[in-house]
Amino acid sequence: MTDRASVEQWVADYERVWRTPGTDAVPEIFTEDATYLVSPWAEPFVGTERIEHLWDDEREGPDESFTMSSEVVAVDGDTAVVRVAVEYPEQRWRDLWVLRFAADGRCEHFEEWPFAPDQPSGH
Repeated sequence: MTDRASVEQWVADYERVWRTPGTDAVPEIFTEDATYLVSPWAEPFVGTERIEHLWDDEREGPDESFTMSSEVVAVDGDTAVVRVAVEYPEQRWRDLWVLRFAADGRCEHFEEWPFAPDQPSGH
């Protein structure tokens, strides 16, 4: 069973791995067959190798300048929802992450709901 403390630790590990040069540490936080959706409408990237390629394409590198804060919103069984704020020098994001964890604490399903300040609200 997943609890708030383990989700908070996983999010801290996610940020640490994102900031680490290369992608060798991705399997520390994702299962081998993990699914990773960059939005609820996106096709999933499946497996750590595809996640590693995605991260290589999305990151500027380990020296990328940003701050990240998070709040665990809910935990139910092996699933958690986390509110994340990421501040880059030129861009801000507010995300919801829907995470499902394997018994070993690694994430087996990652679904991101990203929102930017200038994004249309749908109203």
